[in-house]
Formats: sequence, C-alpha cells, structure tokens
Amino acid sequence: MGCSSGGDKAATGSPSGTTTTSSDPKPAGGGTRPQPTAPVVTASGDSIKVGIVASLSGDNKPWGDDSYEGAKLAVKEINDKGGIQGKKIELIVQDDASTAQGAKTAADKLLSQGVLTIIGEVSSSCTIQIANSAFEKNVPVVAIGATKTDLTDIGANVFRVCYSDAFQGPVMAKFAYEELGLRNVALMTDNKQAYSQGLSASFKTSFESLGGKIVDEQKYDTGQTQFGGQLTELKSKNPDGIFMSGYFTEVGPIAQQARAAGINAKFLGGDGWDSEKLLDSGGTAIVGGFFCNHYNNKESRPIVKEFLTKWGKAHNGQAPTTTMGALGYDAAALALDAISRAAKLDSGAIIKALDSTTNFHGVSGDITLQGQNGTPLKQALVVEVRPRSEGFQVFRKAYSPDQVK
Repeated sequence: MGCSSGGDKAATGSPSGTTTTSSDPKPAGGGTRPQPTAPVVTASGDSIKVGIVASLSGDNKPWGDDSYEGAKLAVKEINDKGGIQGKKIELIVQDDASTAQGAKTAADKLLSQGVLTIIGEVSSSCTIQIANSAFEKNVPVVAIGATKTDLTDIGANVFRVCYSDAFQGPVMAKFAYEELGLRNVALMTDNKQAYSQGLSASFKTSFESLGGKIVDEQKYDTGQTQFGGQLTELKSKNPDGIFMSGYFTEVGPIAQQARAAGINAKFLGGDGWDSEKLLDSGGTAIVGGFFCNHYNNKESRPIVKEFLTKWGKAHNGQAPTTTMGALGYDAAALALDAISRAAKLDSGAIIKALDSTTNFHGVSGDITLQGQNGTPLKQALVVEVRPRSEGFQVFRKAYSPDQVK
C-alpha cells in the first residue's frame, strides 16, 4: 500500500486519510452494512471521552493488559501535543473479565458515560457484544484483535485494525500445504468461541481447495482441561498436522496431551496462540508449532522500532509481551486520527471519518478502511513457537493479500 503525506506521524494520530465518505461497503454476507439510526453522541465539556473494553482479568488478561497499555500510549501522545481542538482525550477503561457478558456490561457502562468511540476488544465473542450495544447508540467501535470474518457486518459503525479469519485461515492453509508439505490435517475447534469456529471453517475451505484433506474435526469447550477423548479419535485418523484454532489457554494442554498420546503431527494455529503463557501450559510439546500473527517485535520497519522505543520508556525497557500491545496502540491511534478529521465532534461524524480512512500508517501495517467493510487489507506473518530463550516466536514467512486467494 502507498503511504500518505505526513510519514509515520499518522501513527500518533495526525491526519493520514481523506475526509471523503466511501460508498456503501459490501459486508461478508452480501448487501450493505446496516446504518445506525440513533441520535449521535456529541462531545461536551473540556474533554473528549473515548472508551476501551479490555480483559484486565480472566483468561485473556495478557491481551487485555497489552491492549490497554498500547491505547494509553497513543492517548498520551495526543494529549501531550494539546489534544484535539483544544480538548484533552479522556480514556475510560472497563474490564470485561474475558467474558462476552462482561463485554456487554462494560460497553453499556461506557455508552452511559457518553463516550464518542469504543476501542476493543481482542476476543471476537466479546467484540460482538460491544458492537451490538454500540450500534444501538450510533457509536463507532474500533476492534483491536477480533478477527471473526463477519464481525463488521453488524453495522456500519464497526471497524478493526486487524485482518479477519477469512485471511488468516487461508494463510495457515497455504503455509501448511506448500511450506510444510502437509496433506492430511485434523481440526481442534473451541465450540464456545465464535473466533475458533470461524477460523477452523476458513482453514478447512482453503486447505481442501489446495488439494489437502481434513481427516477429522474434534470440538471442545473453553475452560476444558482434559482432551483424551478427542485426541483418541484424532490419533486413529493419523493426521500429519493438527490445526488448533482456539486460544492459548487450551492449546497448550492439547499439545501436551497429544504428544503424551503418541501423536507426532505438526501443530498449527491462529493469532489466539499469541501469549508466552502458551509455553507455560504447552511446554516443549508446543515448541515447533506455527501460528499466524499480525506483527512481530523483531520486524525491521522503522515505525516498529519507534514504537518499541516509546513502549520501552513507559515500561522499564520491556517490550510488549503480545501483539496486542501494537494493535491496541494502532486501534487508539486510528480512532484519534478519525476524531481529528471528523467534520464535527460527534459519533456520527467519527464513523464517517473512520470509513474514509486511507493509508493510515499503523505499527502493525498500513490501514485503509475506505470501501473495505471495516476490515483493512494487511499482511500476515507466520511465526514458529520457540523456547523463551529464543524469543518465544520467530518469524518464518509473510503473506500479503494478493498472495492468498
């Protein structure tokens, strides 16, 4: 993608797109995205209220902590420069405790406080609840890491800074088939996570289109700790690969128990693996597995190095432990950029500004939303799980949208 004027300053919220309103985007399911009809929310007082929903407790806490810290960093940069139109940004956080019901409660609280935009979440199941509540109030949502393909079909107010499962599923299928030479793959799918179901489906469709075979699919529930029954069934199908589309919380134990059961298949997954806690529960069994990710701290792009320098100053020299630090920063910076470009300081004008975004320079990659149904076209990285001493995840291959059909 081309770069707009202003260089990397766009990542800190300065204008990086046009104010032209895009034509009605086409959602994944066809037709046009529903338009919110409630009265707009207008800024009042001396501040501009921006909400963020994050998993500050519960299983997804590593992502929630990083996404909140990233958003705080973007907001601080804007406020240090005087804010927007003389108003400081007031970032209001609500913890959803890593649950969908918690996300709905958190979003409703933020909306009752008059926020003009909501940032979050990482989990697709949580983001669905946020998006539904925000649609009813005509408030934009900028999702951080929610990749469920049809998520943005909820309404024309829903956007994200990450790719969708319609992309990362095929990326991992292509990598499995062409780079690893796998031909018979089994699926392990979390029956309680919309993210996992959608990712398994997109991987399956793409892998089969390449000539591979899905030999079995076993399902489990979030929070499950023992997977003997599912793994016994998988072992009988003799897969050369297992695509585990769930979160790190269950993937680690699945890997350990699979190896203990004598399954020697390659392990693959999506961005739900992105936490070093995967090594705590997966041990040596998960080392050598591959997963899809949005960003890597070791990338050589200047904007990544600048981001890590800023993050390190705020966190005692430490880098983000998950990709959600960069995506949380990008989501907040994109939202603030749209607020700065909006014709008015109200939620409706911000939705239009978000929808007209072109070539916004994010840490995780350039973002264009104009005409894209709320989902940017971005590259994806395949990384290999390594021990902590080697940096946990090591880059193996990058895929651009035009490489994956």
